[in-house]
Amino acid sequence: QSLVSSSKWLQRYGLKRNKLSLSQILSQVGFQHRKDYVTTLGKPVASRYADGLFPQYKRAQDGSVYNLTAKKELILHFVDCLIGAIELYQQRMEWLTSESRQIFGVIQEQCIVIVLDFGTAAPTEFDLCRDALSMVLVEQVIQISRFNLIRAAQDLMKWQQKCTPVSEDTVNSAVTWLWKLDHVAAVSHTSSAEALLEAMGDEAVSS
Repeated sequence: QSLVSSSKWLQRYGLKRNKLSLSQILSQVGFQHRKDYVTTLGKPVASRYADGLFPQYKRAQDGSVYNLTAKKELILHFVDCLIGAIELYQQRMEWLTSESRQIFGVIQEQCIVIVLDFGTAAPTEFDLCRDALSMVLVEQVIQISRFNLIRAAQDLMKWQQKCTPVSEDTVNSAVTWLWKLDHVAAVSHTSSAEALLEAMGDEAVSS
């Protein structure tokens, strides 16, 4: 699935085009109950002809009142549209919080370096980290342009010298390299910072 921003995603599924905000719906199902300035009275006065003639809705945000004139069929149409929009949001949220995205979020940059800092993780935690990293490589990194892996350690380790074009072969190679890492690697107090500086040293990297 393409990794699109929220605004592009809204446009993609037509939620903006379908005019489903409260203001847009109100403008299609009625008209605003307005006040006008009456010179003889010296104050704004609201029209009264609509009182009791139409159902009215008062917006909590600004106190504006709308006279509702739509027939039941149009209201039900908007109900269906809103239910459909809610379902799309739910699907989007389920996707955003599933699998590797639950841990790493959504990677939107096209050239990235993943810095691996395992610290003093126990063997089981080390394997869990590698499982998660393998997942993000296979699910998300495969969809971008270039990537690299750097392990923070006393003797810094790089999968490749510079960011490498993404392909099925390079992703599989990175996963293999990940699972060949030694669990017990000497770590210094500055190794994390050094790994980050090394990652940022590649001018092509955006994240």
